[in-house]
Amino acid sequence: MDSLDINITIIDRDGVKHQIEAPTDMAMNLMEVVRSYELAPEGTIGICGGMAMCASCQCYVLSDTELPEMQDDEEAMLSEAFYVKDNSRLGCQIQITPEMEGLEVELAPES
Repeated sequence: MDSLDINITIIDRDGVKHQIEAPTDMAMNLMEVVRSYELAPEGTIGICGGMAMCASCQCYVLSDTELPEMQDDEEAMLSEAFYVKDNSRLGCQIQITPEMEGLEVELAPES
């Protein structure tokens, strides 16, 4: 395992738990990791390309990982999204950094 990789757990929309290694040196966000590992069908996640303009990459944060503050556009999008919970975040707004080691998220249902 490269020292630039971190371990994260993603539970897909079928409830299957995936332990994956995500690179921290490629400026990827969580939505892009889900796409690169094909954990959600093509066209069902990251539809807006990571601009926080759709909620297709909404996920529920299950671990107590320290995440970046939610920005206004993410908050606004989640206020209109379906299936929102207190621990909802948009995957495209969570950058994969070394601090995310151990992150566990569950993909929200497709809306």
